[in-house]
Amino acid sequence: MSFEVDINNGEVVIEVNQGETVLDAALRQDVGMPYGCRNGRCGNCITTLKSGSVEYPSGKTGALENADENACLTCQAVPSSNLSLQAKLIETVKQIEIKTLPCRVAKHEQLAHDVMAVWLKLPENQRMQFMAGQYINFILADGRERAFSMANAPHDDEMIELHIRHVDGGEFTNYVFDRMQDKAILRIKGPLGSFVLREDSDRPMIFIAGGTGFAPIKGQIEHAIHVGEKRPMKIYWGVRAKRDLYHAEMVQKWTDENENIEFVPVLSEPDADWDGRTGFVHEAVLADHPDMSGFDVYMAGPPVMVNAGKDAFIEAGLSTDHMFSDSFDFAKD
Repeated sequence: MSFEVDINNGEVVIEVNQGETVLDAALRQDVGMPYGCRNGRCGNCITTLKSGSVEYPSGKTGALENADENACLTCQAVPSSNLSLQAKLIETVKQIEIKTLPCRVAKHEQLAHDVMAVWLKLPENQRMQFMAGQYINFILADGRERAFSMANAPHDDEMIELHIRHVDGGEFTNYVFDRMQDKAILRIKGPLGSFVLREDSDRPMIFIAGGTGFAPIKGQIEHAIHVGEKRPMKIYWGVRAKRDLYHAEMVQKWTDENENIEFVPVLSEPDADWDGRTGFVHEAVLADHPDMSGFDVYMAGPPVMVNAGKDAFIEAGLSTDHMFSDSFDFAKD
């Protein structure tokens, strides 16, 4: 059994499965309802229940103690009938609250010789709402900030996943690789940035990652798969050697399970046994697509890659209105 939830007099109608919360259903169907902690404490997800009835089987409804009698705590509310809600929906990154929060290193894992995956856990009463492709800043003890893109998709927000590349001379990345321990306490600010999917487009998409520029691309692809995106998606990942393709098996799984996804790894310093594409990643894109005018292009990686891609793709007919990028400038201390 499922129920329909009408939001803002027909602006959006979602289907909520039996036992599913309104917020979980909204996020599953790519509807930007605001939220904070997702455990019933903060009240950021409260909407107005205009008609219908809900239940709170978890019992976690602390945020309703001083709320209006028609308040609906969507992160805990499970419909027991069709509903009509009045809610302020989020459509752009400007509408998402930027927070400064403490966090704990839940775990870390070395993915490649110079790449560390780090998972951050926020305080129990906090979640960070974000759009796929955005980033956070670590706030260091002296106030300096270091930016890293989130590699997880918005629906998978129990922890924040980062891919951190070791930078020679980088004080923060030296700490991550040499001294950081699980349960370490850090401070972050986010979400930040506008490198997010344009979901109102019907154009095929090309994703271009250089090194750990794969991180925001991963979040965007996982989000696209989650919401059932059927547009063609072609992923180009440029690295030096085969060992730098630290999540190649994951990408291959995407292509095996989704016929609209294609993967093209490109090595600039290929291994002796490599029989795939070589050279600069933007040149591989142009070799396959000499006319770029019909695509939405997403690029993330080192400035030299992003800038070379921009110039070349504009020359090949791509409008800047359909070119989105995140340039990774690495700070040295």
